[in-house]
Amino acid sequence: MADAPAPAERTAGGDARAPAPPRLGTGSLSRRMILIAGVWISLLLAGGGWALDRVLTNAVVQNFDSQLEYVLNSALIVSAEIDSDGQVLFTREPADQRFLEPYSGLYWQVSAPGHEAFPSRSLWDRRLAYGDKHNDLGVHFYFSDQFPNEPLRIVERDVKLPGSPVRWRFQVAQSREGLDAQVNAIRRILGASFALLGLGLIVLAALQTVYGLRPLRRVREEIARLRAGAGQRIDAAMPREVMPLVEELNGLIEHNERQAEEARRHAGNLAHALKTPLTVIMNAATAHADDLAPTVIREATTMRRQVDHHLARARAVGRRGHAHSRAAVWPSLESVERAVSRLYPQVRFDTDGAKDLWVHVERQDLDELLGNLIENAAKYGGGSVFVTVRAVDRFVEILVEDDGPGIPPAERGRLFDRGARLDTGKPGTGLGLAIVRDVAEIYEGAVTLDESEDLGGLCARLLLPAASAG
Repeated sequence: MADAPAPAERTAGGDARAPAPPRLGTGSLSRRMILIAGVWISLLLAGGGWALDRVLTNAVVQNFDSQLEYVLNSALIVSAEIDSDGQVLFTREPADQRFLEPYSGLYWQVSAPGHEAFPSRSLWDRRLAYGDKHNDLGVHFYFSDQFPNEPLRIVERDVKLPGSPVRWRFQVAQSREGLDAQVNAIRRILGASFALLGLGLIVLAALQTVYGLRPLRRVREEIARLRAGAGQRIDAAMPREVMPLVEELNGLIEHNERQAEEARRHAGNLAHALKTPLTVIMNAATAHADDLAPTVIREATTMRRQVDHHLARARAVGRRGHAHSRAAVWPSLESVERAVSRLYPQVRFDTDGAKDLWVHVERQDLDELLGNLIENAAKYGGGSVFVTVRAVDRFVEILVEDDGPGIPPAERGRLFDRGARLDTGKPGTGLGLAIVRDVAEIYEGAVTLDESEDLGGLCARLLLPAASAG
């Protein structure tokens, strides 16, 4: 039977609220780092342990072989002679008493094809295998399991003794019990040492991970403190590697605070702008004024201008967060020029400058910025508008010049106030330059008014952040 869906949570007011979706994660970063360190340490120690085991084991075996070869050469071959019957005899017996004790674990034997083997007393009723794996006079070492429950290490060498055409094989064998015990002891020591070393390194990696990631937990605690309202930014000292993250978080917090403050100021400005028209309409309606209809139309027009202005600003603020916002300046300029030329066919428009520049502005906002500036130049100028586009450092500068009467320097700053108009004889809302200023500042740009050096009228200078070509 399928599980029933979890019931929806309810708020204090009784409204149903969907449960929060489960948080997705990729596991513990600490566990991942410790696991990687553990696997890598294990591989390194396994490889190092195997190599060290090979070196020590070979050293022990070589020492063991050296002793056998010494007995073979010094105790047997050097003292061996051929008697009158053609058999091997020794001028002196090997000094090691184990050669005289049956099954002592140390044996020698001299043999040849067609001759009866001459063994040590310790072999008793057993004989070492002759074999035919080699046919030279060199020394050979090998392991043998020919005796049940007694593995051997054998060294043998073929020798032609003076006065004998026969190739005699001299063999010395010793039980591997002592050799295997030494090798096993070495391996036990290596295993315990490397296991303890591996455990210590893994514990060290775990401690290093826990201590190394502690600043990240500190950042989490600081963020929780910010959410609880106990601070406005992360001021705790952090390591150099974590400071870029902290700086970005502080930058994000400051950015959100600026946006929140901007939204509050924006709402307050809109409320203040609508308050006076609403008061006028309310007073006219309460007094049953004869001009109520014209008053409502006039004040409604004022409110609509204010709403349009604030909506344009809000749209620009919303689009500002797009990191990939960019627009080509020249196509926007040509589009705006065509639109304004239809409204003012008697005005001459000239453009100049780089045609491949881009700005970090949405195309709709760029059209609105250029449209307000160019339309103002066409409306208040003397019939000629000149637009120049050029790159200045990290910005794109757009100059909109006209041949009108210009504006005194003392009056230029007032034009950026909402509703400010110096020429009331021409239609307009007085919000064009205010919108240009607000939208340009939202995109970290600026707009200023100067006197045109070439045309003698007003020169609007718009600076926008440059972007790479799309």
